[in-house]
Amino acid sequence: MRQRLFGITASVAAFGLLGSLVTACGSSGSGGTTLRVVAPEYGAGPTTSSKAYWDKLTSAFTAAHPGISVEVTLYPWADVDREVTHMVQANNPPDVALMGAYSDFAAQGRLYAASEVMSIRAEANFLPPLAEAGSVDHTLYGLPFAASSRLLFFNEELFDKAGAKPPKTWSELKDAAKALKKEGVLYPYALPLGPEEAHAEALIWELSNGGGYTDSNGDYSIASERNTQTFRWIKDNLVTPALTGPIPPAELNRQDAFAAFLRGDVGMVNGYPSLLHEARQKGMEVGTLSMPVSDTLGDEVTPPAAGVADWMMAFKRDGNRESVGSFLNFVYEDKNLSEFAGRYHLLPSTVSATETSQDAAADPSAEQFLTALQTAELYPVNDPSWLQVSNTIKRSIGKAVAPSSDPKIVLEQIAQQARDAAQRR
Repeated sequence: MRQRLFGITASVAAFGLLGSLVTACGSSGSGGTTLRVVAPEYGAGPTTSSKAYWDKLTSAFTAAHPGISVEVTLYPWADVDREVTHMVQANNPPDVALMGAYSDFAAQGRLYAASEVMSIRAEANFLPPLAEAGSVDHTLYGLPFAASSRLLFFNEELFDKAGAKPPKTWSELKDAAKALKKEGVLYPYALPLGPEEAHAEALIWELSNGGGYTDSNGDYSIASERNTQTFRWIKDNLVTPALTGPIPPAELNRQDAFAAFLRGDVGMVNGYPSLLHEARQKGMEVGTLSMPVSDTLGDEVTPPAAGVADWMMAFKRDGNRESVGSFLNFVYEDKNLSEFAGRYHLLPSTVSATETSQDAAADPSAEQFLTALQTAELYPVNDPSWLQVSNTIKRSIGKAVAPSSDPKIVLEQIAQQARDAAQRR
């Protein structure tokens, strides 16, 4: 999920190498077959590193599948897409990769379809919105691994002090932000449109006005009239009155916005399950609700939430299909998938793991995230140009709310780059 739970440094990634080092992926020798897996680091340091999860999983897998060993390399989220791309360009891809996009590799014919490497039961078990986003021309290539949906978080203590009410519409959100500012809250509404994950915050707002990144035909509609209205409203009603905090939105990253929220400096911010868990560990009183809708839609309308997933994919290599299939079917067993989702307070990506999620049963807020995910709208990750387009959005969308900007011009510039990227594919 390009909305990542935690930051990570290269030094942490350095110890994320599991198993014995080999040169070739899916290689066979006197010791049997070795699968090479590349994955992102979800942890914030040695104590929370994903290494512990992969160590346990690969040990259990190799015990159940003698003759197959697994080597897992962890990279920081900022690097994993680039590293896998370099491996593919060098014609030495890993057997399995976990990252934020998959469709570019599918378009190149590099990936196995899920039907080639997974059991029928496992392939049919993915949550429908995730399976749809992971499919190209009705064929599943991107296997959703961990997911999240977004809800609006509000600091209940700050709201009580300001006499603010949980908002259902944009105008109510603005009123709450004004009341919070009057009470001296540093970030009445934290608007992270910095390059870390601006495309997530932008999608949340677009959906709340009936817009989005694509139209009903699946074509990019970044500069639609609804999206233009959205960013003009944000600029005029939140940014210009200084209701978004001391850092310009284009320079505020999600990680920094979340840290400020956990310090008690933020009244409202869009977040996902792990942030709620961290806030409660600190003893914070946090409310969650669906993103307020534009006043033109009215509070009787409930647009889809923004959903995010990370994608596992299987690269075609001579002789590796059977062993890759064994590994993937093992990874997606309920106990293994649920353990990872629970470790990082994410949502499982399958129907059966969702149904048995202990977190959902014990925590109504977790249930709210799961419910939102059922009908969530995800990024257009099944478009091969999305990886390039999302990078453009992350770098540029914050300019749409800058004081001297014209939102329409900024969105049209991004839209033109998106059209150019789509045409090159």
